[in-house]
Amino acid sequence: MTASTSRKGDGGQPSAPASRTPLSELARQAIRERIIDGSYAQGTRVVEREIAQELRMSRVPVREALRALVEEGLLDLLPHSGVRVRRLERSDVEHLYDVWEPLAIQASRLAARRVALAASEESSVVLRGLRAALDQAEAAAAAGERTQENNAGTAFHDRIVALADNPLLAQLMQRLNGQLGLLFGLNTEPAPMRAQHSELYERIAAGDADAAAAITLLHVRRSRELALHAVTAPTSP
Repeated sequence: MTASTSRKGDGGQPSAPASRTPLSELARQAIRERIIDGSYAQGTRVVEREIAQELRMSRVPVREALRALVEEGLLDLLPHSGVRVRRLERSDVEHLYDVWEPLAIQASRLAARRVALAASEESSVVLRGLRAALDQAEAAAAAGERTQENNAGTAFHDRIVALADNPLLAQLMQRLNGQLGLLFGLNTEPAPMRAQHSELYERIAAGDADAAAAITLLHVRRSRELALHAVTAPTSP
């Protein structure tokens, strides 16, 4: 269901309706953020009725959101009914990074190559979103907003994929985004990750495809180590 409004233009004729984000998408975003920031812990059963009450929505958009999050890999279907937050095992992390590493490297390589081939003015435009994500992450870190910092870091990687301008690569990465967000939320060393993002930005902005690929490899490998440590570390009783 999509809410929309219309109003009359200056000439008295109705203007085009202003579209709004569907309630199911708002619900998906809200639930997704709670999963990634740990508000809904891994393995926790998610109850449709309780979420609807929390978000002050009807159960229909929440049900649609939960289905989307199952497809995204953030929720698991329970044997009889309901869903729960996916509990990542070591093998899940290994499999995800095995796939993400070459895709991330290729995205950085293509992004740098696009910048190298573009005119200087065009380069400034296409790099603007990437720079903005870095600035947002730094501002969130300074304010102690861990969730917002994580979101900005995820956006940084998303914008590299967009900059690469390869529809097939973007489609493949879209299937990984939810689970990657869950892993990024486990990161216990955000400052070094931000520093690597800055270095990667500089390599892409310089149009140096090989250097961008090399930094990305180091970045993904370090992220993998942190994620493996997080999922294998003993939990408090």
